[in-house]
Amino acid sequence: MRTIDLRGRALSRAELLSLVPRAAVNADDAVERVRPLVAAVAERGEAALRVQARDFDGVEGHALRVPAEVIAGSLADCPAEVADALRELIERLRRGSAAQVPTERVTRFGDGAVIRQRWQPVSRVGLYAPGGKAAYPSSVIMNAVSAQTAGVPSLALASPAQRDHAGLPHPAVLWAAALCGIDEVYAIGGAGAVAAFAHGVSEIGLEPVDVVTGPGNVFVAAAKRVVNGVVGIDSEAGTTEILVIADASADPGFVAADLISQAEHDEAAASVLVTDSAEFAASVLAEVGRRAPLTRHAERVRTALEGPQSAVILVDDLGMAARVSNAYGPEHLEIQTRDDEAVLEGIGDAGAIFLGGYTPVSLGDYLAGSNHVLPTGGTARFASGLGAHTFLRPQQIISYDRAALAEVEAPLLALAEAEGLPAHGEAVSARFGPATGQRDQTREARAGTGETV
Repeated sequence: MRTIDLRGRALSRAELLSLVPRAAVNADDAVERVRPLVAAVAERGEAALRVQARDFDGVEGHALRVPAEVIAGSLADCPAEVADALRELIERLRRGSAAQVPTERVTRFGDGAVIRQRWQPVSRVGLYAPGGKAAYPSSVIMNAVSAQTAGVPSLALASPAQRDHAGLPHPAVLWAAALCGIDEVYAIGGAGAVAAFAHGVSEIGLEPVDVVTGPGNVFVAAAKRVVNGVVGIDSEAGTTEILVIADASADPGFVAADLISQAEHDEAAASVLVTDSAEFAASVLAEVGRRAPLTRHAERVRTALEGPQSAVILVDDLGMAARVSNAYGPEHLEIQTRDDEAVLEGIGDAGAIFLGGYTPVSLGDYLAGSNHVLPTGGTARFASGLGAHTFLRPQQIISYDRAALAEVEAPLLALAEAEGLPAHGEAVSARFGPATGQRDQTREARAGTGETV
């Protein structure tokens, strides 16, 4: 891991933004590559999906929609300890997600003047589960449980067809779907899956969705950008990242293990340590050097840690560490210091925050009860992670009676005139003027004769 020494430097926010390590990703190039793939699915449906499955997944002739009995039956091959762990994850996440659902609130401006604030779920969601270097049943659950907790009535899941599994998605994806009660699953991967969700594929019974969520590679993220506006999306999630703020009181072995754990995901994964102790940094690097070659995906870890996106950043104090972290906007932020709460006070921008030496990111990936689908690439500075709130829309329901409307008629007329929109004011005055009374009398007269009003 390279070292970035910021000690003794008074840096502006703009300078920090330019100095924090980032992976070199050309998102614009990915968008141009996936745009024709999305268009092909929109225009040719199933035929385009089969071409893409052949070209990108090496699978042909498979069922694009997985039979419901295959989904349910997949649990027969799920190891008992894995099934128990997935059920525990579901239960904890349901409890954690419930706190994200706001309650309806009522604002009263007086008798007969009421606004109700409600949170309405979208009608249908498309969940994507990647199928690249690993299977992600936990990601299926993170997306599905959040949507279910929000009250979404219709869920569809897509994951790439696997040559090693007779054209079905990875078995672990099917286990998660079955445990979450999802019986609409498609063996479709990549940009094609995002396009199919957005535009629908009538030949296989796939109706368009309202929101597409779920992690994926740069091409999945690019496809989300292309369809954004046709449907809603959660985010353009990129490769994973961890930033650890630690001082000399932290355990170097703990920090090294956590940096390695995220580097395991992908060669482009980012692992960053920010510390005010050069001696501690050296101890962590020594631990990384000892541990990294021993892990199963050692080569992948080595590539990620040696990449431009990973670094050790030396700062003068923990206040500066917090400023660096906020500029970075990490997906995962760990704080392991003498006073974690004091450091936390300086943090505003992070996807999820893990306090203390016994709260590793891995806990959040699986069983903390929090959601692990989080903003990456610095977008935590303005975006949040996935949750029940992702699938909810705030709606205001306004109800005024005649007397309440009369109270605001005069100021409303003044505003309408000031904005040059007199018909806006007339729409209110019409409810109180002579014309209204005449219409009421006519309606009563016609009702008395049986004439249609």
